[in-house]
Parts: sequence; structure tokens; C-alpha cells
Amino acid sequence: MILDALTKNLRKTIIAGNWKMNKTPSEAKALLEEIAPLVKDADCEVVACVPYVDLATAIEATKGTNIKIGAENCHWEESGAYTGEISTGMLKELGVEYVVIGHSERRQYFGETDETVNKRTKAALKAGLKPIVCVGELLWERECNITNEVIARQIKLDLWDVSAEDMMNVTIAYEPVWAIGTGKTATAEQAEEVCAFIRLCLKGLYGLEVAESVTIQYGGSMNDKNAGELLMKTNVDGGLIGGASLVAEKFAAIVDAASRSYEE
Repeated sequence: MILDALTKNLRKTIIAGNWKMNKTPSEAKALLEEIAPLVKDADCEVVACVPYVDLATAIEATKGTNIKIGAENCHWEESGAYTGEISTGMLKELGVEYVVIGHSERRQYFGETDETVNKRTKAALKAGLKPIVCVGELLWERECNITNEVIARQIKLDLWDVSAEDMMNVTIAYEPVWAIGTGKTATAEQAEEVCAFIRLCLKGLYGLEVAESVTIQYGGSMNDKNAGELLMKTNVDGGLIGGASLVAEKFAAIVDAASRSYEE
């Protein structure tokens, strides 16, 4: 829509595993030690976003490797009476680099809204973290043919008051909610269509230079079988990987597919 394949190669390709509520610290250590040698030659950014209790173990286990560690959420306040929440300062001091914000499961089960996504995103950026901001439509919204309206609204609200300079540290993850953990996957053409539309929204908000620079991931049941086709699309710059990120060989295969698409 806006860009050609040459421009795609100028953007950072990011494969981020979203472990969700899986793996104890000892299990996390074992999995990361299994993944590390399989992805050591990757030509893309490799990230593992792990549960809070695994963060310290994960950071220690990945020292000296090319794997970056991310959290699965953060609060917008630096401290306070917010039982069960984690501040950006806590994450930063641990050595966390990335943080997933606004995942569909956070929106569905824990009352996350575009307003709180925006507050969390700005807090993460202020702390020097790199937010992976999730957007996506429900099945009903797609069937009603309002996918673009939903996505445009989320982009505008979630990124409200985020500067063009800060956008250099923001990754957008398109995750059609109907394809999260269901085994259903948007076709490569559907994924490309929405990712291209997201880039068009970014162009309207920030201009072409920023739109060309932002990494847009696909996050809807990407796996070792379909990653290659999805990642070859012009506006799909990586993946936010759920179930497949918990199996070393499958995650490594996706990283390999991303590396090959980046090279090409």
C-alpha cells in the first residue's frame, strides 16, 4: 500500500515469544537454554516475553546470548497501592527491554481499555522500555466489516500523545482476536492487508518516515508451518508468538523463517 520490499528490509524484524501464564522459573531456564543455541545466528531480533516470576531467571539464563527479555504487562504508575501490579521501574532495574501492552487477553479478561493501554505505553517509553502494543478486531467486528474502523480507533487512542521520536521504540502487534489461541490464522493476504492499513494509519498520524520505520508484527497463531508465508509479506515485520514459543524447535523455526525473509 505504501511500501515496497526494499523498504521492508530497512525495518527491524522482531520475533517475540509471548509465554502467557506458562513455565515455572526452572522450566523457563531449561527452555531458554534449549532455545539459545538454535537462534544464535538469527538475523532478526529475538525476544522472550515471560511471566513476572520468570524474569530474573530469564535474564540470567540469556546473558551472553542474542535473546532479549520482555514482560507481559506493566502499570502506568511508578509506585503505589496497586496490589498485584508491576511498575516499569521494577522491570527496568531487572534488565527487561520489552513489554507487551494491551494483549487481547488483557483486554478480554482483565478490563484493559484503550485508555489504560495508552497510559501503560507512555509509562513504558518514559522508563526506557520498548512497548509491543497489541491491536486487533473481534470475530464479530470482522464479520460486520468494520475491521479498519476498529484498528484505526485503537491506533489513535493507544498512541495518543506518543511522539514521533518515541515511535522509534514502539512495535505494533496486529492480533486478530479470533485467531488467538484458536488454531485459526488469518491468511497471509488478510494479515498483510491489516498490517498495511496500520502503516497507513501511522502515516496519517506521524508521516511517511515514521510509518516506514515502525515494526509491525502479526500475532494470531503464527507457527513453524505458516511463518514463512506470513513473514514474506511486505508489511509483516515479525511475529508475536504464543503456543509455538513454548517449544524450542518450533520457535527456532519461526526465527529462521524471519531471518530468511529479512535477508531476501
